[in-house]
Amino acid sequence: MSGDAAPHVVEDFFGVVRLLSDGSVVRGDETVLMLVDTVPDVPCVEWKDAVYDAARGLEVRVYRPTPAAADEGGGSTKLPVLVHFHGGGYCIGSYDQAGWSDYARIRIPDYFCRRLAGDLPAVALSVQYRLAPEHRLPAAIEDGAAFLAWLRAQAVLGAGAEPWLAESADFSRTLVSGVYAGANLAHHVAVQVGSGQIELHPVRLAGYVLLSAFFGGVERTSTEVNPPAGVSLTVAMSDQLWRMALPVGATMDHPLANPFGPDSPDLAPVALPPVLVEAPERDVLRDRVLLYAARLKEMGKAVELAEFEGEQHGFSVRGWGQANEELNKRSPANLGCSCSDCGTESI
Repeated sequence: MSGDAAPHVVEDFFGVVRLLSDGSVVRGDETVLMLVDTVPDVPCVEWKDAVYDAARGLEVRVYRPTPAAADEGGGSTKLPVLVHFHGGGYCIGSYDQAGWSDYARIRIPDYFCRRLAGDLPAVALSVQYRLAPEHRLPAAIEDGAAFLAWLRAQAVLGAGAEPWLAESADFSRTLVSGVYAGANLAHHVAVQVGSGQIELHPVRLAGYVLLSAFFGGVERTSTEVNPPAGVSLTVAMSDQLWRMALPVGATMDHPLANPFGPDSPDLAPVALPPVLVEAPERDVLRDRVLLYAARLKEMGKAVELAEFEGEQHGFSVRGWGQANEELNKRSPANLGCSCSDCGTESI
């Protein structure tokens, strides 16, 4: 009888995530997908983990310059807060994600957050969220909103907050960033803040950053039909991740995948903060990223588009080179508003 048949694999993402016909999930070693470039050490940055959702066991990794480094920089000034959501198509990845370089095991986005904490400098917060297909969307979006609620509580508590935040965080200069699916998540929480669904005060969202954003749609774009040569993320990979991440039966025009789909909310009345949008040249999702920036500009939003010739999808967390240095320089300068009439101060 068919009811006695053993579960079979219905989705297999490189052996790292296997979804079975009974809904169960078998996970493998993600490091096989995480080859990264050689990176230098990041001295003078310290980190610790904190729990932001005890019921779900969700944590955040907090990074800040060491006291010695802070003293060298003047020490008394509190630092901007950078909230970062990791990538992985909502199906893989972690806030303390590990990868392999050609010489040693490093952690992604650990290295990325350490660089930002030390170079900007800032208090960087790498946020854990639930993964699909065990927890399909909107679970990750709900976790992002829960984290911002926790962050607001930290600001309200003041001296009673998590000690590093109480000592070092300037909550009036808070940024939300993300890479791949994390960029998608950053978009959605920024929309929730801008539409009043998330109350942040006294935290102020000064801007958000989308790095190689993970968007989708039923109608194919030019870069999806004719991908650039040597892409690291293929259309088939993107489609498969969306199939495992979205609610069962949803198409890629679902509002969580396509911000401009037929059922997506109108973003024109949403009070979005300034956004920096990174668009690598060698990315099958490039056209969707460019469309996102263009549509927001048409609505009168403050958008900074950073295009990077020759770079791959997700280059910003796969190593550190000239493009990363350029992106790092642009982020703090442009996330506050560069225009004179929008009423938002530069950070």
